[in-house]
Amino acid sequence: MKKILIVGAGGQIGSELTRNLRDIYGDSNVVCSDLRPLKGDPYERGPVERIDSTQIMQIATAVKQYNIDTIYNLAAILSATAELNPMLGWNVGIGSLVNCLEVARLFGCAVFTPSSIGAFGPSTPHVNTPQDTIQRPNTIYGVTKVTGELLSDYYYTRFGVDTRSVRFPGLISYQTLPGGGTTDYAVEIYYAAVKGEKFVCPLKKGTLMDMMYMPDAQKAMIDIMEADPSKLVHRNSFNVTAMSFGPETIYEVIKKRYPNFEMVYEPEPIKQAIADSWPDNMDDSCARKEWGWNPQYDLEKMTDDMILNLKKKLL
Repeated sequence: MKKILIVGAGGQIGSELTRNLRDIYGDSNVVCSDLRPLKGDPYERGPVERIDSTQIMQIATAVKQYNIDTIYNLAAILSATAELNPMLGWNVGIGSLVNCLEVARLFGCAVFTPSSIGAFGPSTPHVNTPQDTIQRPNTIYGVTKVTGELLSDYYYTRFGVDTRSVRFPGLISYQTLPGGGTTDYAVEIYYAAVKGEKFVCPLKKGTLMDMMYMPDAQKAMIDIMEADPSKLVHRNSFNVTAMSFGPETIYEVIKKRYPNFEMVYEPEPIKQAIADSWPDNMDDSCARKEWGWNPQYDLEKMTDDMILNLKKKLL
């Protein structure tokens, strides 16, 4: 049975990953940690530690105490927020990763660290973006993701640390509000529709980006860590995606369910510039071939599920 430590469990991804991993491996075998206090379900179902991921000894102490063999490193500052404080973005994104990799080297752990479409840049092919292609991002968030991919590969080839990663597109979830990402509009638009509010879109019409529903993202993280290592040609990091759309497309799909729903465009310069530098859609054929990646949700199915659950949550 795996013994897992989640670093940065209090964020958008971590709260749901805590629940899913505990359902699979048992509450006592999954330790969740964050700099902030973690309270309520699913955190109180099992062990909780308060860990500053930029402090290596705090991570090492937890790994030793709980006999951890797998680390999910989720500590990061999201794209738009990181642009407002680049050094914070670097210190959290890279400081946390280096600490996790070093602890993994010393204690023999496997490490998962999410990368992102932010690892690509303006010079990357934007249509059907290949698995292996030029990566020259122009955001500090993207720089940390490319650096993270290279560091993870280095620790695998140099020290044999079992590192694995996926490049996530925008993630959509009804469970936890987003926290400063460029793709957050695709979550916020559902909240506005269910609450009967006009939505102000921070991106212009025609801004295509890859997206994924959170249940598929959870599946990707768990599946890649369970994959047969002998079949992995790539490790850090796999393109994964489920759908690609612009604001006008998601608006029209929601409007079919809420005919009176209104949206206006007021592009925010920082978010628009970041979105324009990212792929329109990625080629995830390597993930499908090497470890069986197969998303379960498209835009229509996701929309029905989002609205159903947000009604329960908000109304």
